[in-house]
Amino acid sequence: MEIKMSVIPGGKKGTVGKINIKLGDHVSEGEILAQVETGKGNRQIKVSEAGVVSQVFIEEGNEVSSNQVLFEIDSSSFKSSEPSDVQVVSNTQQQTKKTNTDLLIIGAGPGGYVAAIYAAKKGLHVTLIEKEELGGTCLNVGCIPTKALVKSSEVYHSVKHSSLFGVEAGTNLQVDMKQVILRKNEVKDKLVAGVAFLMEKNDVQVIRGEASFLSKHEVSVTGEENYHITANDIIVATGSKISKVNIPGIDLPFVMNSTDSLSCTELPKSITIIGGGVIGMEFAFIYRNLGVEVHVVEFMNRLLTMLDSDISEELQLAAEQAGIHIHTNAKVSKIQQADNGQAVTVYETSNGEHLLVSEKVLVAIGREPNMDGLNLDIAGVQLNERGRGIAVDKQMRTNVEHIYAIGDVTNIIQLAHVASHQGITAVEAILGETSCMHYTAVPNVIFTSPEISSVGLLESECKERDMDYKVSRVEFASNGKALTMNEPNGFIKLIKDNRSGKIVGGSIIGPDASSLISTLTLAIANDLTEKQITETIFAHPTTGEVIHEAAYGLSIGALHQA
Repeated sequence: MEIKMSVIPGGKKGTVGKINIKLGDHVSEGEILAQVETGKGNRQIKVSEAGVVSQVFIEEGNEVSSNQVLFEIDSSSFKSSEPSDVQVVSNTQQQTKKTNTDLLIIGAGPGGYVAAIYAAKKGLHVTLIEKEELGGTCLNVGCIPTKALVKSSEVYHSVKHSSLFGVEAGTNLQVDMKQVILRKNEVKDKLVAGVAFLMEKNDVQVIRGEASFLSKHEVSVTGEENYHITANDIIVATGSKISKVNIPGIDLPFVMNSTDSLSCTELPKSITIIGGGVIGMEFAFIYRNLGVEVHVVEFMNRLLTMLDSDISEELQLAAEQAGIHIHTNAKVSKIQQADNGQAVTVYETSNGEHLLVSEKVLVAIGREPNMDGLNLDIAGVQLNERGRGIAVDKQMRTNVEHIYAIGDVTNIIQLAHVASHQGITAVEAILGETSCMHYTAVPNVIFTSPEISSVGLLESECKERDMDYKVSRVEFASNGKALTMNEPNGFIKLIKDNRSGKIVGGSIIGPDASSLISTLTLAIANDLTEKQITETIFAHPTTGEVIHEAAYGLSIGALHQA
């Protein structure tokens, strides 16, 4: 049996500290063989079953990498004096360990790892399976890395225009894309290491590998070590993957997806982005703020079709003012390579065929549930009506007793914070509690320039439901803090149900939208009225005052806007 170094985030190395054993020693299950110091703290290298040390591949002071073999243990001729809860089954390729657990979670993204922590704190023995990095898409190639790039792009843009604030930055301003990516990786690695620490702190067993159902209570894991796990309850939290798009030329070397772009250390002079949704528009502003010529090609008649049209129009205006070229009602038919190596994106509109020439192409069309290799049919787990995601009820139960599903794999709402909340709800259901998921107050945030956020009902949804409602809209141009920030563009929109008097929806496009939406979420989740908001004192000067103003707009009218 090989004892390997656990994963050190970011491809970094650790330093071997004290080695507690020597060649030929008898070791017991759980015994600490050595200590390895990493940038994130001290790691204890333990043996998973009793045996005799047959090989020692390291010395104190050596540098070691992730998955490097440190020791070899011969367990064939040695019987531990203490019984073990792990059985080792012979396998022609590799030994398979058999183990039991209260709760098995497949996938360590923001749904899976939060569920693991919550369950462990509630007293369950938890096993967590992850085939890649802890933290899933969100921490590694999604929410966190993109926001790190957003911040770098905003800093560059702010410094470039700092003379407006009386600060002269000089003319030799440059973007060091290698440092931008390095900082992004450092932020990501710190958070991933934090998740690993929390797993250890809460005694969550983490197994690296790919999971596949053997029955409704049994799962096999193929990875560094092979496992056969029997669990009382199972939560599937495998997230989503980038959707495949059937566009001729999509495999050309200059075509990137969102994951590729997060590691691109050379800033292109120009880029064509296919898709005007959340991913596409966030990257459009990242690249434009860094000085790149940007074209966005969107199949629909407007950007961000999941939002009200006035929000989309405001964002398109901001994009065009920033120098982003928007092409709507446009279907990409193919991507070609010009003689000079440039990318040629061919798209069609009602006016015929058009060509866009750029250095890079980013395909940002969306994500879909990741169910690869799970063998859900063996466990009898049913998919939703469209076959795109696992069907669940409000407690995240599937049709199979003791199997739950959370996060993007359910395809209900593909947001990290929704996955986390679903994970907690699933654990509570396992523990016999009655809490359910409610989606009436789920905040959504888009990190464009300006930021966008929304919660509750859209105005378009109110119209579709033939509701009796009232809308209040207040511009950020009337907000003192926004003016000091030189971010006067955008507005807040509140929606009131006239029959109940409750706030039922809100959208914000403007400075601090990502933070302000929490206040609106609390208001909608707790059925607040505009009177309860107007009777609340808001600090001055803050961008949050637009909420106060918009609440007045639902009755007598905003106080600071004509």
